[in-house]
Amino acid sequence: MQIVNDPYQDIRPYHDDEVPAAIHRLIQDDEFINAILSYRYPHASGPLGWLLKPALKLYLTQKWRNIKTVQDVQLHVASYMRKMIKTSCDNVTVSGVEHLSPDKAYLFVSNHRDIAMDPALVNWCLHQQGLDTVRIAIGDNLLRKPCATELMKLNKSFIVKRSARAPREMMKSLSQLSAYIRHSLDEGQSIWIAQREGRAKTGLDMTDPAILKMFYMEGRKNKQSFDEYMQALNIVPVAISYQNDPCDLDKATELDAVNRLGAYEKSEFEDIQTIVKGIVGQKRQVHVAFGAPVTVSQATPETLASDIDRQIHCLYRLYPANYIAAGEAHDSVTAEERALFEQKLAQAPEAARDYIRQMYANPVINAQRAASDQATISIN
Repeated sequence: MQIVNDPYQDIRPYHDDEVPAAIHRLIQDDEFINAILSYRYPHASGPLGWLLKPALKLYLTQKWRNIKTVQDVQLHVASYMRKMIKTSCDNVTVSGVEHLSPDKAYLFVSNHRDIAMDPALVNWCLHQQGLDTVRIAIGDNLLRKPCATELMKLNKSFIVKRSARAPREMMKSLSQLSAYIRHSLDEGQSIWIAQREGRAKTGLDMTDPAILKMFYMEGRKNKQSFDEYMQALNIVPVAISYQNDPCDLDKATELDAVNRLGAYEKSEFEDIQTIVKGIVGQKRQVHVAFGAPVTVSQATPETLASDIDRQIHCLYRLYPANYIAAGEAHDSVTAEERALFEQKLAQAPEAARDYIRQMYANPVINAQRAASDQATISIN
């Protein structure tokens, strides 16, 4: 449904009546078609591209002809997720859904390890439990190609304008984002957003208080107190745990470059390559843990961030590699698991090995600190 003077049109996902035209534009986008051909038929796409392109466009037109609504898109994505999980995961488990009501909309504040898979797995787990999927916050740095924007907005994603740099432009963008998040929740649509900008490449899952300050901008505009407004958002922490991170070496390489050179320059298609690797790479066991809705009382952005972190760190499922990297004894640590982790390190350049150890060890340190903090709170 087109809305006159829609204040969120440039950032929001597509509405039902916009889906067919978006799919048509996607199918006609040569960059999108070329990307599929190079991935599915890498050896034939070059010389035979002129022949394969119209055939692929015709195939997609037929395959997607019955996709008319946002819900149709979600069901189609679910079929892809089922295939992906079967080929790249040993198992996907979920906990904490008992905290969620189908009659409420939630603001899921999640740790962030993988660009595409984190929100996709949250959606998969909600869908499997008969709950509605979320609207996904995605940075405009990932939307450099028109086809990427079409794909994301078809899949209930809304845009975070990270490219805004001028102070006035940044404030305007953040205010619009804050208002849109509240608007979505008022519409009964849950939101997924990462706890900070960018993935936690070091394994240190920490909520940036600036994210919470952004949430509150709409509340401040309406002269509501921080506690009152944040409580109304139904914030639920989410911890996503991968037994194996397919992008761990890439993250370690980036961390090493930043440490040695002071910066890391991404190649033009690196984000897309990272997304593909995260999707198709072997993840072994994956666990998605939904926390309890956060109670906001006499809070500041900093104390609320700590409360969210405490839940995420306690909920994070630790695997053998985590204990091995942290030098901790655990029943799950077998000779086979040690050999697998040593093999991972042996395949990495020496400069990257300590960073790989850190990213697997830090969740253990986080969990121990969170358990200690929780015990102190209980005593007091």
